[in-house]
Amino acid sequence: MAEIIMCEPFELYNMLNQCGCVSRLAEINYLCLIDARETEDYRISHIITAKSAKTDSEGTFLLPEAVEVDSMQHVMVYDSNTRCLQEQGRAVQCAQALAKVSLYPVHIVRGGFESFSALYPSLRTEKIIYTITELENLKTYPVEVIAGLLYMGNQKQGTDYCILKTLKISAVISISESDALESRSVKGNQTILSIPVADSVMSDLYSSFERICSFIGSHINMGSRVLIVSRQGRSRCSAVTIAFLMHHLKYTLEEAWKYMLKCKPTMRPNTGFVQQLSDWELHIVGEKKTDISEPHF
Repeated sequence: MAEIIMCEPFELYNMLNQCGCVSRLAEINYLCLIDARETEDYRISHIITAKSAKTDSEGTFLLPEAVEVDSMQHVMVYDSNTRCLQEQGRAVQCAQALAKVSLYPVHIVRGGFESFSALYPSLRTEKIIYTITELENLKTYPVEVIAGLLYMGNQKQGTDYCILKTLKISAVISISESDALESRSVKGNQTILSIPVADSVMSDLYSSFERICSFIGSHINMGSRVLIVSRQGRSRCSAVTIAFLMHHLKYTLEEAWKYMLKCKPTMRPNTGFVQQLSDWELHIVGEKKTDISEPHF
């Protein structure tokens, strides 16, 4: 029987917003998301792509139809407002049924639909059935690194007015190859910090770490939301985000790296940036605790 674990709403948010060329929700074995509330509640509104849980005549939860739970990489459940495993609410009962066949841990979203929909109203829907094309074309949002404060995405997301407005982004750090006319300017309601650095192993990001960390810190300390973007949202912006986590939370490079992989599994700073992050670890922690020769770096 698989383990049952509570997870935070932002973890589901990030799960829903993973993408390559298209949204990962189009992958048939990527995510099994189950709404364990009453059917009437589900029909009124639910989290995007969630399936309604079914029960038999005795109220026992059944496995979802047309879904091979045992092949799913991620299995997540929510009800109205369950906050801990001890509550034994509908989410826990449904998770127990799924855990009997799942090969991976079954996650229960803390606070359920009430908490998630309050934080991410744009990810609520009445839609029940999706075609593959619709799933491929779903709008994906930047991943959330620090809940309600720090986000990371690609350049397209950084210029999408709808995304910036929905996430209430106050400041954007744009790391691109083009030279910035002004290192700091105002565009609409967002303060923009432009860092002209190419995604090359020879590029210098290290010299900008202090400036970037100070910029992010000054905004999130006021409760303002910051979005970090680079062209694909994989190398430069993840290196900068890792540097900030090390600075802000005093993480080692390895701790910050593992945290970022949970937010965005496809993040991948190039080898030059990894070396610069190792140097940054020496600056922040006082010693190089992380062995960057390990294969996962």
